[in-house]
Amino acid sequence: MIEVTHLQKRFGQLLAVDDISFKIVPGEILGFLGPNGAGKSTTMKMLTGFLAPTMGKVSIWGCDIETDKLSAQKQIGYLPEGTPAYEEMTPRSFLDFIAEVRGYNKSERVERIAFVTEIMALESVLDQRIETLSKGFKRRVGLAQAIIHDPKVLVLDEPTDGLDPNQKYQVREMIRGLSKDKIVIISTHILEEIAAVCTRVAIISNGKIVSDCTPRELEEKSRYHQAVTLKVKVQEDLSKFAGRLNDLDVVRSVEKNEWELLVIPEHKDGSLLPAIANLVKEEDWQLAELFQEKGRLDEVFRSITEGGPHVGS
Repeated sequence: MIEVTHLQKRFGQLLAVDDISFKIVPGEILGFLGPNGAGKSTTMKMLTGFLAPTMGKVSIWGCDIETDKLSAQKQIGYLPEGTPAYEEMTPRSFLDFIAEVRGYNKSERVERIAFVTEIMALESVLDQRIETLSKGFKRRVGLAQAIIHDPKVLVLDEPTDGLDPNQKYQVREMIRGLSKDKIVIISTHILEEIAAVCTRVAIISNGKIVSDCTPRELEEKSRYHQAVTLKVKVQEDLSKFAGRLNDLDVVRSVEKNEWELLVIPEHKDGSLLPAIANLVKEEDWQLAELFQEKGRLDEVFRSITEGGPHVGS
């Protein structure tokens, strides 16, 4: 597993990472989430041995990242922010170089390059200079080098940055597939990524871990968890519907937004949706759409990182 203990990093007077501790076990996909400047990338760099901590310890599969760095780094596949690569090389020559550094002989390198090329769909650009590639293809080359040695730990800093929707889907499916016997850490500011891929999410703000739970638990902290949205067919019906909905004991409030009504539950006990469904049937309301909210990660994220009111209150 990975064990991080009282990790701290100072840059002069700036305390970028402030005494964070956590453990991760195989099979987990940890989303490391935070606003810009929160300490995400600094933490990733310390986990991979790129930066030395001011204080604290990082253990990768029992290897200390400072005192036994090479053994620890052999277990890690790392995609840094910005996807650094040798721009004058082709993906084929770059991946061959990385595989050779990882200790593979020539025949093994050919096999590993073929494997990652297929996964990342790089066949069409294998012999094109990296500097000429699109941002999306450069990202895929970076991901290919990160998994070329089949590492036990994958540390990915913004893995889908610059990818189109199809490529994002492919990368997320790859991450889910790889995570069965690996530890995967994804540093991201994209909330969609957390909900789509991660089994656990840690939020860092001002250098501290301020939340560590599953994505579902995070959604449940939202004031919109189990809220119900009604989309109307005729806008004049909004006020009439809102008045009737406010009469229900299970309703805390009703918010209007153009053609929609957002109904906030009084209690998160699952009673709101059936009550609204019965009312719609009794009143014979003609709706365009009716659905229940899981919760809004953006609202929870803002509340946690901006020190607003307690989420879920």
